[in-house]
Amino acid sequence: MSTSKTGGQLVVDLLTSLGVEYVFGVVGGQTLAITDAIIDTPGIQLVHTRHENAAAVMMDAYGRLTGKPAACIATTGPGATNLLTGVGGAYRDSSPGIVLTCNNNGENIHKDDAQNADHVELFKPLVKYSRLVAHSSSIKQAVEEAYVNALTGNPGPVHLDFARDTIEGQVDNPPAVPGVHPSRAWVTERPSANPVALARVAERVLRAERPVIWLGNGGNRARASDDVLALAEALGIPVVTTFNGIGAVPTTHPLVFGAVSRMGTTLSGEVLGDADLVLALGNSLNAVSTTRWRRALPEVIQVDVEPAMIGRYYSEITQGVVSDLGSFARDLVAATAGQADAAKAGRAEWISSLDTARTAWWQGSEVADAGAEGPLSPADIVRTLREVAPEETLLIPDAGNPGVWSFLWEIQRPHSYIKPVGFGNMGFALPSAIAASLIDPERPVLALIGDGSLGMSLGEIETLARVGGNVCVVVLNDSSYGNIRQEQELHFDGRTTGVDFGTVDFGMVARAMGVPGEVVTGLAALRQRVADAFAAGTPVILDVPIDREVNAWTFPSFVARKKQ
Repeated sequence: MSTSKTGGQLVVDLLTSLGVEYVFGVVGGQTLAITDAIIDTPGIQLVHTRHENAAAVMMDAYGRLTGKPAACIATTGPGATNLLTGVGGAYRDSSPGIVLTCNNNGENIHKDDAQNADHVELFKPLVKYSRLVAHSSSIKQAVEEAYVNALTGNPGPVHLDFARDTIEGQVDNPPAVPGVHPSRAWVTERPSANPVALARVAERVLRAERPVIWLGNGGNRARASDDVLALAEALGIPVVTTFNGIGAVPTTHPLVFGAVSRMGTTLSGEVLGDADLVLALGNSLNAVSTTRWRRALPEVIQVDVEPAMIGRYYSEITQGVVSDLGSFARDLVAATAGQADAAKAGRAEWISSLDTARTAWWQGSEVADAGAEGPLSPADIVRTLREVAPEETLLIPDAGNPGVWSFLWEIQRPHSYIKPVGFGNMGFALPSAIAASLIDPERPVLALIGDGSLGMSLGEIETLARVGGNVCVVVLNDSSYGNIRQEQELHFDGRTTGVDFGTVDFGMVARAMGVPGEVVTGLAALRQRVADAFAAGTPVILDVPIDREVNAWTFPSFVARKKQ
């Protein structure tokens, strides 16, 4: 005979069955039936944050780093709306997660009850799936369907809105919940390329003189680094990434030439500009990558797990292949094996010229004075941080200029970089670093964050103190929203508005919230302090004043050269 349980306990049992280890959020009256059930359930943990946006970002970061969903939770009305920005970041960057909102009693939803809001309609544009669960008999099916939607095809966040009486009430004869849900065994399986399509692509790639692999965020989601690089090596094809594809392959590999985006690098832009065929792998060819579709491209072969993404843009010059990136790369290597050496030899001179250009590009941003005192160039800061940070360091730049300056960070291992791109949501780096430390407390994590973004997530310093981890936060502090200020200066005759702040000592703020922190004004001191922080393995926040005159929009390494 079954023992009754609350709807909230059934939700938690299902999350655990589906492999959800963390629920991030801010508790409220409507959430308590779920959050209380977590206390007595092994294998799942509530991590409470200072703001719901941070909870959504932590869910996003967990999905990016593991490929598995975590959950975030909020109460009705303002709690739910506070999640939206972070959820939008997960949606636009294809990160799986389960968003839980807890509404008023079912009979009072859509009435003038406290904090009333239509959560389903609010979340619909920013999730793959959104549903109200208003009866206990629907809980199991709803959670299972949401999970499948989150993980299949192009991954992303899903949303379940629970009526309060649905999760607080008793469920008589509750359905059995397996310890390990069988859906976990198949949801991440992806299709392989159609043999006819593969043969067509093989013929075209062999015929091309200067093919380029333009790897997108799908390379991160598919964990396809080894397979993509094996394809590049077999056929002598250079690789560039989208902004969202950074981290999918090491930038230290001899065939990887950096990121192409609205503000990519002179090097990567030239590589793509030379191409007579583009293999767009897991690359949606969105506005950020293509300068709002003004970038001229040759013939495109677009490979994606989501058929609807193929040919959405550049349709007239695109051939499509629906496939997992890893299996596509392996199959293409096999399909071209007999003629690969000849094709590779024909591209050797071009690859050699690109290698020379890469050496010159890196020399253009070398640190001129290792003993420089502040305000410091952000370029010098990033190059110095790479010198001292361990090889396995996870870099998390926030939105805005920190992400642009991260083009100068050499990625030595795949999947060691995450950044908000599609939604560009500020306040990302600090919560994401906390999520990363929960996944692996020993792994070095470097959060590169502007003072504007830190101001939006400042309360989470206390969360970092509580959670701990080997986290070094470096604040690029120009007392402004630097990216927008620089754009105003460049395009509006130097006139600025709404971008400047008073001076804030974030080292002092950090110490007041339980994390060691200080202002660091010299490169030598920064190098030593970061080395000490990673050796200690505990959180630290380093506030580094930066030179406001060094403009990311005009920095020579990022401004594309016009062809003669």
